[in-house]
Amino acid sequence: MAGGITETGEPYSPFVGLVYMFNLIVGTGALTMPKAFSTAGWVVSLALISFLAFMSYMTTTFVIEAMAAANALLHWKRREQEEIKDSDSSSDYSDDEVIIRGRSEQVETRPILSVRPTLVDYFDIMERVEMGQMASMFFNKVGVNMFYICIIVYLYGDLAIYAAAVPMSLMEVACGNHSCSTGSLKYNDTESCWGPVKRKDAYRVFLSLCLLLTHKEQAHNVKAMRAGAIVSPCPDKALVKKEAIFTLLLGPFTFFNAQKTKYLQILTSLMRWIAFSMMIILALIRIGKGHGEGHPQVAQLTGIPNLFGVCVYSFMCQHSLPSLITPISDKRRVGALLIVDYVLILGFYTLLSFTAIFCFDSSLLRDMYTLNFTDNCDVLGLATLRYFLGLFPVFTISTNFPIIAVTLRNNWKTLFHRDGGTYPWVVDRIVFPLITLVPPIIVAFCTHDLEALVGITGAYAGTGIQYIIPATLVYFSRRHLEPVFGRGIVNKHRSPFFHTFWVAFVVLWATFCLMFVTANIILTAESKN
Repeated sequence: MAGGITETGEPYSPFVGLVYMFNLIVGTGALTMPKAFSTAGWVVSLALISFLAFMSYMTTTFVIEAMAAANALLHWKRREQEEIKDSDSSSDYSDDEVIIRGRSEQVETRPILSVRPTLVDYFDIMERVEMGQMASMFFNKVGVNMFYICIIVYLYGDLAIYAAAVPMSLMEVACGNHSCSTGSLKYNDTESCWGPVKRKDAYRVFLSLCLLLTHKEQAHNVKAMRAGAIVSPCPDKALVKKEAIFTLLLGPFTFFNAQKTKYLQILTSLMRWIAFSMMIILALIRIGKGHGEGHPQVAQLTGIPNLFGVCVYSFMCQHSLPSLITPISDKRRVGALLIVDYVLILGFYTLLSFTAIFCFDSSLLRDMYTLNFTDNCDVLGLATLRYFLGLFPVFTISTNFPIIAVTLRNNWKTLFHRDGGTYPWVVDRIVFPLITLVPPIIVAFCTHDLEALVGITGAYAGTGIQYIIPATLVYFSRRHLEPVFGRGIVNKHRSPFFHTFWVAFVVLWATFCLMFVTANIILTAESKN
């Protein structure tokens, strides 16, 4: 990935692009949302999640506009270089051609219509330009460094959440109560799982097995991947073998392109619809029978900061848009695709969270909502389905983890890119994937508090990725385009929110949110002391 520009991969239809985006957005964050709703109150939660969905949609259109602008500048520079070569090969040239050859910087500031009478469609998104490359094109050195700090912190936090969610789900399945002898319970990590083995020890055992199997099976699975094989995520009778899902599905995909997961994306998208629909329907049935235990508050201000972080995290997709949007074959329907995706996701989040807070007692809601169904036979009596929901986060991660990991790996490559150089095979295929995978595994060893990981990642790094970076990218991309193309050329992928007011609004909103969340954390810490 020289300089952040990579091959687009195999093209796919807008429908497949919708599946990719749905899978990317609806992940572990959605499963932590019901508890965040219960702590903030249902009225506040409904208003905030609707507003944040709108804000996320707006900044997504900003990123797509910046992608088109980056493609236009790259196409323009390439055409100018071709003209310079053609001029150099000819001894008969005009005074204007001399100026073009001798002063390349001025070429980039000359309006395009003054150079050639016909205009090709420069704004087609044909090359995948990662956000790191866009930052290098549109930001100064300080801005580029700030960008990399923000996105790397966020992506590492993202991977740490996924790395913790897999062994946590498996620990709950292995150590939870599945006998239907009692209702929903909350367990302490110091309680016994297998005799003298505590629950926290079981979690670390599962995480260690994930890491060990990732190293042990790596070579075999790389060969399988090259042959086009996709490992099935079906559960095995032996619980320990479920750990191989993390290895066979997640780790190896970090060594390849996101397009390799196309069919896995479609399969797990169906699993998502089934799992989320099942949880919504089961909760509605219980509420309809009058057995609902939830009595959520209308509003509770102390829960807003955590809800904000969870919602920002749950609508995150901006960092992976270049990998998802560029291969779409018909980009005329990208706008409709975005609207459909956001409406579907907002509907799922609202239904899931509202049915959860009215079905379960707020004190019993788990950090990961699926776990409320694994040991409560009053809600779900069929053991097979309880195990399916308990392991559902594993299926979710099987599609999110490789996309996020590939995005982080590509941005690491951009950061260390050498002009005109290529990476040795060992660095490209071993070093970069390892520095992508190892740090989140270490964090997962230290903690599995998903609510805290999601809240902090979303509130801080997520605010930068979802709000500040898209707003500044689209603003500076417009400033770079104007001297090159003039004011008469309109970016066909221009955001509907093209007025500068919206850019300023997003930045001010992000600043206010960061100040509010930080002040709340400080005040909460002082009150505890």
